[in-house]
Amino acid sequence: MINSQDIFTISSQKQFEKIALKVFRFQHENNLVYREFCDYLNVDKQAVKSLNQIPFLPIQFFKSRDVVSNSDAVQETFTSSGTTGMITSKHLVTDVSLYEESYRIAFSDFYGNIQDYVVLALLPSYLERSGSSLIYMVKDLIELSNNENSGFYLHNYDELITKLVELDNAGQNVILIGVTYALLDLVEKQKFQLKNTIIMETGGMKGKRKEMIREELHEILCDGFGVQNIHSEYGMTELLSQAYSLGNGVFECPAWMQILTRDTEDALTYVDYGKTGGINVIDLANINSCSFIATQDLGKKYPNNSFEVLGRFDNSDIRGCNLMVL
Repeated sequence: MINSQDIFTISSQKQFEKIALKVFRFQHENNLVYREFCDYLNVDKQAVKSLNQIPFLPIQFFKSRDVVSNSDAVQETFTSSGTTGMITSKHLVTDVSLYEESYRIAFSDFYGNIQDYVVLALLPSYLERSGSSLIYMVKDLIELSNNENSGFYLHNYDELITKLVELDNAGQNVILIGVTYALLDLVEKQKFQLKNTIIMETGGMKGKRKEMIREELHEILCDGFGVQNIHSEYGMTELLSQAYSLGNGVFECPAWMQILTRDTEDALTYVDYGKTGGINVIDLANINSCSFIATQDLGKKYPNNSFEVLGRFDNSDIRGCNLMVL
């Protein structure tokens, strides 16, 4: 049996691979959806000896099936956002403490003690619906910061502007976590010169603005907030872990999460470092659902395990591994 202690104390690539293979065998035995998918690909569980041989479940399965690896009661159901009539993903979480442990340790690894920060959140489109894993995480970080100034902002931009300027001028370390379009709205209302504030965008225009390339977006936000770098968070409903970028759009994973980049024409083969491919995520915190997920994101991986996100597949571009979803 794999426990959270095994997952969150990984300290080497060898250890990561050993635990990932144990998780693969566990999920093959206990996750009906994943086992059916492996059977469909004629994968012999005993023959899987390396990360490259592990099948990655297309992320669309979270829209149509219950992806779980045990029979425990569901504690939280996280759901993705979507326009009216869209089928959204659902992640059935049978042990929410794994999620809490994952984001708390990762935040500490990347940013240090949460109590050193005021956490401000500008996440209107997430706040206005239920089931957001991002809101669950940020709400907990706000509480853990133990600072009366931490909190959520919906459309009260003027109040947020006043608070940001006041805290930054007082020398307080601040993290402003915002959905992309709302951060753009904010800097259109007010131009800042922030010296003690980290701006972290969580991606997504949510249909409110036209999509932009990262370089253009970050240039506008750096100029608008008066900061050197824009930080980013890479996470999704189907994962219990996040990668973080401290600037320049290059993400790093916590020790229990890694990505591989698959060939866009053949989902079962991989491309070399620095070449564009589909992003496959290994998230060992997903022990009770599926730790091996083929996303619809495109990216590049680098030799130090960092990666960039370059965009998304069009539905017409997705090749292989999807037949079972239909």
